[in-house]
Amino acid sequence: MSSHKILVIDDSKVIRMHVRNMLPEGNFEVLEAKDGLEGYNLIRSENPNLIMLDFLLPKMSGWEVYQEIQKETHLKSIPLVLMSGRKEEVVEKLPEPFEYFAFIEKPFDQKQLVQAIKDAMAKAKRHPKMAEVSAGSREPASEIQALKTQMAQMQTEMEQMKRQISQLVTFIKKKLM
Repeated sequence: MSSHKILVIDDSKVIRMHVRNMLPEGNFEVLEAKDGLEGYNLIRSENPNLIMLDFLLPKMSGWEVYQEIQKETHLKSIPLVLMSGRKEEVVEKLPEPFEYFAFIEKPFDQKQLVQAIKDAMAKAKRHPKMAEVSAGSREPASEIQALKTQMAQMQTEMEQMKRQISQLVTFIKKKLM
């Protein structure tokens, strides 16, 4: 059983095979989907370690799959390589620079593929939700305690501000009389 799942979502069997053959040797399980809907369902059920997503797909476009992924915290932190032979259509929907995913233009070679995968993994680590999780993997109880402490500090600050405002109002009233 392989430890890493790579999901390749492309309507072209040639591209899916091309990617499979170009991946470096290792313990990868390559999953394939021929349309966006099948791909999205596999993302949800298989929880892949990397998604390679074509932008133009039948049933559910790559753009729609991308939007659905972004709605779910645990999915949007999965490294993503967006593939397309028409970069201008991608840039129309998602302006450059691509912050949270890597882009690779078809046709591509093995070196470009490997670089895109490395870029996708680096960008996924910078994703806001991913950064929060890795910065403070707290237990829910300690997180609640931290929030209670923060609320107590804010309460104290509010009381101090109320006293200061009261003092200001008193001062202004004395000056006006």
